[in-house]
Amino acid sequence: MLDPYKIRKDFPMYQNHITMQGHPLVWLDNASTTFKPYQVIEKIDYYYNYGTANSHRGDYDLCYGVDVQIMNTRKAVAKLINCEWNEVVFTAGTTASINLIASGYAKHHLKEGDEIIVSEAEHASNLLPWFDVCKATGAKLVFIELTPEGRLAPENLEKAISDKTRIVSLAQIGNVLGYLAPIKEMVKIAHQHGAVFCLDGAQTVPHIKVDVKELDCDFLSFSGHKMLGPTGIGVLYGKYDILKQTEPYEMGGGMNNKFFCTGEATYLDPPYKFEAGTQNIAGIFGLEAAVNYLLDLGMENIEEYERWLKKYAIEKLSKLDNITIYNSQSESGIVTFNIKDVFAQDAATFLNHKGIACRSGQHCAKVLIDFLKTPATVRASFYFYNTTEDIDALVDAVKDGGNFLDAFFN
Repeated sequence: MLDPYKIRKDFPMYQNHITMQGHPLVWLDNASTTFKPYQVIEKIDYYYNYGTANSHRGDYDLCYGVDVQIMNTRKAVAKLINCEWNEVVFTAGTTASINLIASGYAKHHLKEGDEIIVSEAEHASNLLPWFDVCKATGAKLVFIELTPEGRLAPENLEKAISDKTRIVSLAQIGNVLGYLAPIKEMVKIAHQHGAVFCLDGAQTVPHIKVDVKELDCDFLSFSGHKMLGPTGIGVLYGKYDILKQTEPYEMGGGMNNKFFCTGEATYLDPPYKFEAGTQNIAGIFGLEAAVNYLLDLGMENIEEYERWLKKYAIEKLSKLDNITIYNSQSESGIVTFNIKDVFAQDAATFLNHKGIACRSGQHCAKVLIDFLKTPATVRASFYFYNTTEDIDALVDAVKDGGNFLDAFFN
């Protein structure tokens, strides 16, 4: 099993002994963003210190070096998710990737009466772009029913899908309840009905092995900053034939073949036609280092450790009678809970006073609150550098959280 104590030596946020409110930092907000290892930071620094140049813009060595690095990153990502390098499009993150699908594919292929299937567990980034598509095309949004536990199930997709369904867009792991969806089976159902399957992998690509060829999904979106990489860089994977059917939604230098004063223009083949202007080159440098770090650890090893740590956390938290846990059976390292009679954001403020960083609120999944029957929750989310001591600190803190005011000042 992975050794988080050894791994922490690679992370300056641990080596620099960061504190909050006078306590050693306990970072439990990894579903939001992750710490960066030295390897990622050094790769970014290398670009700024030794390799600064634009890509595809100059016939000189520095520019060529940038071009080589960008291709190396595409190949590293392709290895991580098992696709071809020319199916890897660089974006600003998951949000930008899904918006590219919505604007570049859906708005050009859907019409009035067509249907898009989503779920009420989706993040805003996988709902609001589809709202916009429906307004623009006259398509209709259909919500798949969740199981009583809050899971996605193939049988419920069968109930929701119809001959009008053109797109199914779901998260492989939701960012609130953290259940792992049976995506392979659901993709098969979507394809049997002629629908394109868009997969939100923001909470899976950093944590488990994701094989797009095995899943057979048509699109996959994820962010670098949730998987040790820099902010402002992400990936859209698309099957090459579908990428060719997708239009760019940003135009500019670097993505065109020719253009004329008549207004005619032709674009490069994917992935380049989706990458107008100067890319986040430093982010692309850092992303390769992040991907290689994960590959060196092994995605199966990361998943094994996080499941073990999640089990440890649930066992400890379940012994407390003042805690409501909403997803004790989920497969991911996400624990969503409330302290009884304490508003979620008050609880998170109290945890901050103890040096513990957890997320509180609706977690950008504002439709899910009706299902959960609570206006807000606290979310603790783990990564492979978290330890049992982190869990113990959380458990010890929430023991006293019920008497919020007394506990806060003690």
